[in-house]
Amino acid sequence: MTEDILINVTPFETRVAIVEQGAVQELHVERSIQRGHVGNLYLGKVVRVLPGMQSAFVDIGLERAAFIHVADLRQNRSERAAGIPHTPIEKLLFEGQPLMVQVIKDPLGTKGARLSTQISIAGRMLVYLPHDPHIGISQKIESEEDRISLRERVLQLRPAEENGGFIVRTQAEGATDDELAADISYLRILWGSIQGKAKTQPAPALLHSDLTLAQRVLRDMVGPETGTIFVDSRSTTRKLEEWAGTYTPSVVDRIKHYSGERPLFDTANVDEEIARALSRRVELKSGGYLIIDQTEALTTVDVNTGGYVGGRNFDDTIFKTNLEAAVALARQLRLRNLGGIIILDFIDMDDAEHREAVLGELNKALRKDRTRMTVSGFSQLGLVEMTRKRTRDSLAHQLCEVCPTCNSRGVVKTARTVCYEILREILRESRQFNPKEFRILASQDVIDLFLEEESAHLAMLGDFVGKPISLELEGSYSQEQYDIVLI
Repeated sequence: MTEDILINVTPFETRVAIVEQGAVQELHVERSIQRGHVGNLYLGKVVRVLPGMQSAFVDIGLERAAFIHVADLRQNRSERAAGIPHTPIEKLLFEGQPLMVQVIKDPLGTKGARLSTQISIAGRMLVYLPHDPHIGISQKIESEEDRISLRERVLQLRPAEENGGFIVRTQAEGATDDELAADISYLRILWGSIQGKAKTQPAPALLHSDLTLAQRVLRDMVGPETGTIFVDSRSTTRKLEEWAGTYTPSVVDRIKHYSGERPLFDTANVDEEIARALSRRVELKSGGYLIIDQTEALTTVDVNTGGYVGGRNFDDTIFKTNLEAAVALARQLRLRNLGGIIILDFIDMDDAEHREAVLGELNKALRKDRTRMTVSGFSQLGLVEMTRKRTRDSLAHQLCEVCPTCNSRGVVKTARTVCYEILREILRESRQFNPKEFRILASQDVIDLFLEEESAHLAMLGDFVGKPISLELEGSYSQEQYDIVLI
C-alpha cells in the first residue's frame, strides 16, 4: 500500500503526517523553539562522576546536565565485545574532562538527555561509525543474498585508509555503487568537519545538529511504498527539492507543492486525528474500545468489548474484539510515538489458538513500524509485554503539560472533600489565632455546597469556635483551591 506524506510548515512549527488509505498512521511535530536533540553531537564537560551508579553527568549546554552510563562509553563496548570485564567509570572519566558525546535520548520529564560516546552519523543510505570498523546490515533487509551483496559492496567502496564502519540502511536496498560511494564521501567529510570543531571550540559546544524534521522525513521515512510528498510551503518545497537533489535524487519527483484552498492537514482530517490521539479512549469499529494510560515508567493498554456483541458466542466476541484491538494498537503506537515498556491487557481468552492468532495479528501489524521493538508472548497473568525504542518525546508530552488542577493525578477532590478540609482548617486556625471573623474564599461548587447541604455543619462550626464564618466566591479558583482569611 502506498503512503502519502503531508508536511505542514509554519514559522513556529513543522508537522508531518503519514497517511495510508486516508488514515493517518504517524504524526511528527517539531517546534522551532523546542527542536529535539537526538543525533546531535556535543563537546561536553564532565561535571560529576557517580561510581555507585557507574554513571556521570555531563554539561552539554542544555537546561539540565545530561547523563551517561558506563555501558554507553565506547571503551567499555569494545571490552564487552571482547569478553573483558568493563573498566569502572571512575577510571575513565574525571570532573572537568572534555568529552565528545552524542544524544541518544531527549530529556524527558525531570530526566536529562541520555548520552553515548559511540558516535554514529546517519546518511541517506548508510550510518557512519567512525570508531567502529563493523559493517552491519539493517534487519529489515530480509534477503540473505542482498545482505551479503551489500556488505561486500560497502567493503569494496570503503577507502583503504578508513578505520570506521558503516551500517547499511533499508534505503540502500537497490542503491547503485555511485550512490553508496557518494554517501560514504559525504559522511567522511562531515566527520572531518566535526573533528575540526571539537579541536577549536571550548566545552560545552554543539558540534553537529541533526537535520530538520522535513529533511529527516526525506532521509528516514521515504521508501518504495511512499507515494507523493505534499508540502504546503513554497520556500520549504524548494529547499527540500534542492536537498533531495543532492542527497536523494530518486525522491525529487515525488515532492509536490500543495496550493489547494483547504489547509493541507484538513484534506486528511489530521487535526481531528491529533485530538483523538491525545485521548485515553480509542474507539474500535466493532463497538469495543482501548484505554491507553501513559506513565513515566510504562504505558498500559486495556482492551474492552464495550457495546460489541456481534460474535456467535462469548468467546467469539472476545476473539474478534482482540483481533481488531491488535491492529488498532499497532497504529496507536506509531501515531502517539509511545515508547519504553508497554503492557497490553487483552480480554482474557481460554483458547490457546485464539491467543496465538491475536499475537500473530499484532506482530503482523507492527511490521510497518520503523522503530525497533520486542514483543513477548502472553504471560501467566494473560498480559503481553513489549518494548518500543524511545528516543523522542511522545505526542502527548510534546503537545500537553501537567494539568494545573489535578497535577497529573487524573482526578480532583470532590467539592465535599474540600469543604471538610476547610472546616478542619478553620478549627485548627481557631486554636492558634483569635480573629474577628473567618472568611472562606473558594470555587463556585464549594461555596454552593456550604450554602446548601453543608450549611448546618458550617453553622455548627461557627458556634463552636465562637466566630462568624463568611463565604466569598473566587471565580479563578479550581475546585481544590481555597483560602481562609483571618479578619
